[in-house]
Amino acid sequence: MKQLRSFRLRIALLSAALAGSTLVGFGAVSWFQIYNAKISRLDAELLNQLMRASRPPERKRSLREAALTPLRPELLPGFGTNTKTPIALLVLDADGKTVDKFNSLPADSEVNRLLLQRLQLTPIPPPPTRERPNPSLDIPPFRPLAPQLVTLQTTKTTWRIGTVKFPNSQVALAVSLQLVNQEMASIRNIFFVSIPIALLLVAVGAWLISAGALRPIAQLTGVIQQVTVKGLDQRIPIGTTDVEFVELIQVFNQMLSRLERSFTQASRFSADAAHELKTPLTILQGELERTLQQVDSGSEVQQRLSNLLDEVRRLSGIIRKLLLLSLADAGQMSLYLVEVDISQLLMEMVEDVELLAPHLSLQTDIPAGLKVQGDRDLLMQVLQNLLSNAIKYNLTNGWIKIYVKKMHTNIQITIANASKNIPQSDRDRLFDRFYRGDPARTRQVEGIGLGLSLAREIARAHRGDLTLNSISDEQTAFTLTLPMT
Repeated sequence: MKQLRSFRLRIALLSAALAGSTLVGFGAVSWFQIYNAKISRLDAELLNQLMRASRPPERKRSLREAALTPLRPELLPGFGTNTKTPIALLVLDADGKTVDKFNSLPADSEVNRLLLQRLQLTPIPPPPTRERPNPSLDIPPFRPLAPQLVTLQTTKTTWRIGTVKFPNSQVALAVSLQLVNQEMASIRNIFFVSIPIALLLVAVGAWLISAGALRPIAQLTGVIQQVTVKGLDQRIPIGTTDVEFVELIQVFNQMLSRLERSFTQASRFSADAAHELKTPLTILQGELERTLQQVDSGSEVQQRLSNLLDEVRRLSGIIRKLLLLSLADAGQMSLYLVEVDISQLLMEMVEDVELLAPHLSLQTDIPAGLKVQGDRDLLMQVLQNLLSNAIKYNLTNGWIKIYVKKMHTNIQITIANASKNIPQSDRDRLFDRFYRGDPARTRQVEGIGLGLSLAREIARAHRGDLTLNSISDEQTAFTLTLPMT
């Protein structure tokens, strides 16, 4: 099965994919920017607190006393006990002995081990230089190394750890990233909800916008659907059409013009040829009939003239059908409309079938009083063609069924007969002009392949139709639909 593709759907999906890529990229960059901003702000506070450990509370106190002053959480302005942020503190002296430690999250004891490991990895500051000491303080000048900041994970939570070493002390401070992670998770959830909604809005918007952009294509489709014998004069106005579609519409209008001109010429040629051939054939038929009466009965000349007369009559029938088809193609088939009693017409033709094919079983279901408005002669030609085919292509000792149904405002006349199964390739071409299936390509079965195509044109001229019924084993059925009066 051929795969169906929608250009409009592709536009919507590609727009959504492009917008989705942009939104996902923007969301990821924004999320990392927000996260880095929060970590930077936290690092700044950590640096302030770590550097505070190097400042003595009183100018006259020694560096050792200042460094060994316990840094309890209540002494850390940014991480007081009133905050919800868990913190951990470890202060060692120069010999590595614990001076003070604190952990507001006792359940996570791993952080103490991490603090100790980070202090061991923190580089030792260089010794004091021999610069002249400050005369106001008995403290040698000192420049500590920059604090070390790192993020580490425990089984409980994630910590941001800062460490710094002084000549007489070592300080490690850890702040839990639990609240930061919760805030970032909330932001991530917002992105997860908002991005799909935005993509849906983009897809719907692209779908609606593409409908307007493809409106000229819809106009082309509508005109193409109306391109029939009577619709070749239609053209698509350019007007306010987008410039991208102007050339396409111009080419299509030019194609319609060429088709109209070619079809008009072909129809005129068929009609003119049929008219031109009709007169000489009529004369030839008359001469053959007159000559046939003058020759000796039963002679070889009479037999040959009889065969020629049959061929001339057959050719006259072809010309007559071609003329009707050319008029139908040009939409000029003239109908002499009268009230036609279909029930009575069918009953008369049933009597003819019984005389022509007495070996066939005939079944009828024809309600009385069904009437239509139409051309009696043309409708009779359609029914005669269907009944003639039912006889010619029937099986030996076969059957013919004729039944009529009244369907709302229509009459359905179905003529079925026993026959061999028709291949699907032949079924699709039964109404083609001059087409005859393989079993009928010999002269043993009369016909030229114009009967069904002409019958359908006559039915359509009466605002009806002629169709081949669905496939059934060992039978063929045609249904003629006509509007009731």
